[in-house]
Amino acid sequence: SLSLPSAVAEVGSIEAWNNKTEEHKALVRVLDAAVSAKTVEQALAEVGGIMDMGHLLWAYAYMRMLYNKDYELYYRTILAAPEMLLPVVYTPTVGEGCQKFGKMPLYERGCYLNITQRGKFVDVLRDYANVHLKARPDGTYECDCIVFSDGGRILGLGDLGAWGMGIPIGKLDLYTVCAGVDPRKTVPVILDAGIHDAAGNTAKIDIRNHPFYTGVKKARVTHTSAAGTMVNSAYYGPDNMIKEFMDAAVEVFGKTCLLQFEDFNSNDAFPLLDEMRDKYLTYNDDIQGTAAVTVAGILGAIKLKKPTKSNLVELLLSETFLFHGAGSANVGAAKLLLHAGVAPERIKMTNSRGLLWRSEDGSDGSFRNDEQKMFAVVGKPSWPSADLIEIISNVKPTILVGAVGVSPGCFNQAVIEKMVEVNPGSTDKGSIRPTVFALSNPTGGDREDGGGQPGLDRQGLDPPDCLRAFQPEDEAEVTSENAIKWSEGKVIYGCGTAFPGATFNGRTHMPGQVNNVYCFPGISFGAISCKAQKLPDAIFLAAAEAVANTLSASDIEEDRVVPHPARIREVGLNVAAATVLACNKAGVSTRPIGDTFDAVKEVLAKEMWDPRPSA
Repeated sequence: SLSLPSAVAEVGSIEAWNNKTEEHKALVRVLDAAVSAKTVEQALAEVGGIMDMGHLLWAYAYMRMLYNKDYELYYRTILAAPEMLLPVVYTPTVGEGCQKFGKMPLYERGCYLNITQRGKFVDVLRDYANVHLKARPDGTYECDCIVFSDGGRILGLGDLGAWGMGIPIGKLDLYTVCAGVDPRKTVPVILDAGIHDAAGNTAKIDIRNHPFYTGVKKARVTHTSAAGTMVNSAYYGPDNMIKEFMDAAVEVFGKTCLLQFEDFNSNDAFPLLDEMRDKYLTYNDDIQGTAAVTVAGILGAIKLKKPTKSNLVELLLSETFLFHGAGSANVGAAKLLLHAGVAPERIKMTNSRGLLWRSEDGSDGSFRNDEQKMFAVVGKPSWPSADLIEIISNVKPTILVGAVGVSPGCFNQAVIEKMVEVNPGSTDKGSIRPTVFALSNPTGGDREDGGGQPGLDRQGLDPPDCLRAFQPEDEAEVTSENAIKWSEGKVIYGCGTAFPGATFNGRTHMPGQVNNVYCFPGISFGAISCKAQKLPDAIFLAAAEAVANTLSASDIEEDRVVPHPARIREVGLNVAAATVLACNKAGVSTRPIGDTFDAVKEVLAKEMWDPRPSA
């Protein structure tokens, strides 16, 4: 089959691959025997027992076998216990799942296009579609969306090549669970352009030469771009690999098939998005989804201060922002704030050199690239601008967003107390409260792909031992407990990785996990439903506001900047409806659904896919 991974095609079939060694055959038998469930209750008992043994990778392998046997039961099981199982089927477990993807049984789900098949991508996609999708009368196939990756930057783990297929699969599972996208009309794709050697991934695994590596056993061909970054040569030029794939997808599936970039190396991700976003229905969740959910959390903080307001974007304009860290996550969020109309002088940013500044002509400064220069103040500060306390004293931010990744605990007691000081009149409830986000994550859960695990109260039980070992404070700028304690409950706190609630003066503050899963499923479902032509920035801002406006009275009382994770499907529907309306306003939707939020929401609710109930 053309759409099999390269090494699998060489042995002839998936069955032959799974029978390569006696050990591999035995593993398939073990997992097949482990999955005997016919009902949700039985599946929860089986996977729960495996989780209690102390390692989620086995639970991940169980769930993949369950999907292979009964995909509807698979989704019913996740929907019955999303807080328990989302961390199993996606982050943080999917990272290790990808590191060992070839060692586990291989299944039919997933389409692979490799660099040796250039010029034949249409044939490869049709090969996969002939088996897995329904044909339309016009000769195209029913595919609403594709999540595609080249495996080049899987979470925080580096280049895993074709083993990165776990990411597109997992991402599409979240589309279905959180927003009702029909899994029968989706395709997870790996674009296999080769793989770096062991130095290209954090665990230093020699994946390319591993006997169970499924992909092309060739090194990536790279070159230095005009911007001075190392990029994949195959992705550039008039007839590049990415363009060929996207053109092939339009030919085989139609121009309203959503094509979502996922986990490309940042050096490639930004220029490829800039090149393709106005030509195809496409977006990059690592860039645009991360920006949207950060702004959603900020809008949620505003909602906590002013719960009767719903036009939250307007209220952004009076806030002052300090982004600590100038990586892609903070830069993307800051750009979205600019799109919302926030004045540039209200947005400040730091890098490792301190507050970003530039000379009037832009020839000198503390910035490292043009994106950082965009947020640099004019003129070198006369005060110690490398000191965070001094920066807060001078900038007087109402909102402090940390996404540093290399400085755990940098929001110490002095920083938190200074945030309260520069926001005089702060109380633990009311319209004057500083906001502090600690968005850096351990490598086990890269915030750009869903963060660490959501809260894991498994049907009232304690989390399994294997999850207790996951320490979010390893990377976070400040913990929920310290932020609340040091501010005497006055700070509104959000995090990238799940933290427990923190109690002060009898009130428990529940930290909202600012996680992409609140945005991308609904954005995708909305774009699919209205058959959008493209996704301008306004769509991501509308999605962010929809998340914040989904906060319930209970969420507000608990001080959550995003809704409780148990309500994720409700969030997905609201985000989808907001996406449709934003597409209508931008003139990019081609299917009329409705003119009001309630009318659109009613139509979309009926179109959300639900797995059939057990007999």
